[in-house]
Amino acid sequence: MVSGNLTHVTEFVLMGVSERPELQIPLFLLFLLIYGLTVTGNLGIITLTSVDSRLQTPMYFFLRHLAVINLGNSTVIAPKMLVNFLVSKKTTSYYECATQLGGFLVFIVAEIFMLAVMAYDRYVAICNPLLYMVVVSHRICLLLVSLTYLYGFCTAIVVTPCVFSVSYCSSNKINHFYCDNVPLLALSCSDTYIPETVVFIFSGTNLFFSMIIVLISYFNIVLAILRIRSSEGRQKAFSTCASHMVAVTVFYGTLLFMYLQPRTNHSLSTDKMASVFYTLVIPMLNPVIYSLRNKDVKDILKGFLTWKMCTHILFKTIL
Repeated sequence: MVSGNLTHVTEFVLMGVSERPELQIPLFLLFLLIYGLTVTGNLGIITLTSVDSRLQTPMYFFLRHLAVINLGNSTVIAPKMLVNFLVSKKTTSYYECATQLGGFLVFIVAEIFMLAVMAYDRYVAICNPLLYMVVVSHRICLLLVSLTYLYGFCTAIVVTPCVFSVSYCSSNKINHFYCDNVPLLALSCSDTYIPETVVFIFSGTNLFFSMIIVLISYFNIVLAILRIRSSEGRQKAFSTCASHMVAVTVFYGTLLFMYLQPRTNHSLSTDKMASVFYTLVIPMLNPVIYSLRNKDVKDILKGFLTWKMCTHILFKTIL
């Protein structure tokens, strides 16, 4: 399509993590490993929390959905990224780009609020243990998870059309490894005030309210733990939320690093590196964090591995 002297783009070129040819294969192998571990770890968490009767509590219900979100977020980004390491023409169509941005927004917003929901769950478990199963009933769990996904979807269907409502002319090289709103708007040849404002409002609001929920929950959790007289009781209470605290610190630390940088130091390259962390590395780390710091999950994994070894030895003996 032509309007005046401007050629409107029908596809974009993703510049990727690095443009250096000698790094494409090593980076492909690295991110293939990361994605493989992400899929294995999160599917493992989903399977364990679905089939084992000892993990049928609200905490593991929310953990299962965090694993679903992490798996979804990585899958929206990683396959296209991996393909682009191996091809010379790193293009994505206009509508494919819009779909990827929409999918990314659904899962990243859902993750922000799922972590907030999990913080609230730990607050109720530690501060009101006698009312825990009443306050966080199965019905409430379903409602909170449904609202999390619904809000992520609503964010995507508002922000994505705004980003793609502007004109993209001539320049179609996205300085990123996936279709994100900031590098996309940087390519626009029309006024981006409205979409930039919408992106800023949604990003700021989501981060602010989710962090408020997390901070208030953990402030009350810390006060409750300090009121426990025995060191054993304090340690036991702390251990129930230690995994979530680590996951929250890593995730929000990365987002705050991105959003609180001074404008003089801010660059798309820095955003790109931070994006690698919260779209690919954190989804890989979360199953490890929740497995290694969770006694129930470790015991079940040990039991499963022992059963597999015994089955293998028995099978070899019979043969």
